[in-house]
Amino acid sequence: MKLWVVLCLALLWVQLQNGACQQVKRRKDVGENRIRPGGKRVKGLPRLKDGVGKGQSLLTQVLDKGRFLRLGQTTILTPGKNMELRCKGDSIGWSYPTYLDTFNDSRLSIKHSDKYSQLVLTSPSAADTGPYSCWVIVCDGTECERDHDRTYVSYIYFTDKDNLFVPSAIHFEIVYLRPDRPAVVPCRVTDPQAKVSLHREVPPEEITANRTQVTYDPTKGFVLQNPSQEHQGVFYCKGVTKGTPQISTKYQLLYVEVPGGAPFVSLAVSPESVSGGDNINVTCSVLGEPEEDVSFTWSYPGQDRRPVRIQTSWRLVNRGMGHTTRLSQSVMAVEDVETIDFGNYICNAKNQYGETTVTIDIISK
Repeated sequence: MKLWVVLCLALLWVQLQNGACQQVKRRKDVGENRIRPGGKRVKGLPRLKDGVGKGQSLLTQVLDKGRFLRLGQTTILTPGKNMELRCKGDSIGWSYPTYLDTFNDSRLSIKHSDKYSQLVLTSPSAADTGPYSCWVIVCDGTECERDHDRTYVSYIYFTDKDNLFVPSAIHFEIVYLRPDRPAVVPCRVTDPQAKVSLHREVPPEEITANRTQVTYDPTKGFVLQNPSQEHQGVFYCKGVTKGTPQISTKYQLLYVEVPGGAPFVSLAVSPESVSGGDNINVTCSVLGEPEEDVSFTWSYPGQDRRPVRIQTSWRLVNRGMGHTTRLSQSVMAVEDVETIDFGNYICNAKNQYGETTVTIDIISK
């Protein structure tokens, strides 16, 4: 009888020990596995890169009823509905499509407050498609500059089925092809999903985009990585979405091969032989790149004592072999020449690379 009691007590002790071990094990499993419903493990949240969170919240669009939308790299909006953008900060700068400044468009307004800056564009259209950017202005005393680390931009498409291409104020644009830099045929679209192709007018052919030499960017147009004389001619773009294909404005592609540098200047007088009482023209001429502005200044014997007329102009010149350059001229007209008008006429021509001064001596015959 005592033996049976001892055996029962022994078995009961073994069962209690097993149960305690299993309970400890289950608690350990729960702590180590961290299983969420659905069987997925919980991982630590990745840290945001510096500026990402700020960039997403700094530039916003104001929606109805005081709601805000954080703008990404691209945004698609509907034409006709007023657009309001806000950028957080007490000192903010803005940029937007340049033509809004060129035509002093009254539809655009910018207001600043202590906490944010506001840009409002009323009745936007397809022509307003482009990059809209804001940035924080940092000042050190009286000197202020743009904080490039806190600059935020969104390319906004105002998608219009009747205007697949962004309208241009110029119906026939000139694109200069230079051998040392890519060229852009700027047929931008209002719908990033549009399929766009580039076409030559004469002889009629399509220029295939191959992702290397010829690429297409809906925010820029067709990019020719290595322009050559073969790319000259009249071109246009064709775009297709869900409706009827549309044609862009036409582009005249001109090949240019003029090295950059200080102006190359020539100075001439007409007529070459001058007497008292004659009328003379002194012409200062510069050959340069088609888009290169040139400014002229003059010094002459009768300066501040004799009236003269100065007229400045420029035109494009075809120099053969497909080369196009810009001829800039400043012409000084002196009427009824007197003794005081004889002497050295000095022309100074200046461009973005430097300046050149030339002199011609006008004497009485």
